[in-house]
Amino acid sequence: GAKFVHLTCQFARYVMIENMKKLSVGTGVPSAEAVMWRPEDMYIAKARHRVAYNKLLQILQREDFVIQEYREK
Repeated sequence: GAKFVHLTCQFARYVMIENMKKLSVGTGVPSAEAVMWRPEDMYIAKARHRVAYNKLLQILQREDFVIQEYREK
């Protein structure tokens, strides 16, 4: 039910944060800390979401381009 879905989402968020902490050690990227912040202002939260979404989209597009180039060769 709803409680199980909520628990699963909370667990997935915890695992994601821990994984991000482990992967961002020494890189100077404060991604894991940013995920744990609670938004004080919804405008700032939406702006952060847009920035993160655009960055993820750029990474996925670059990865797709590299895969396509590899397949052509």
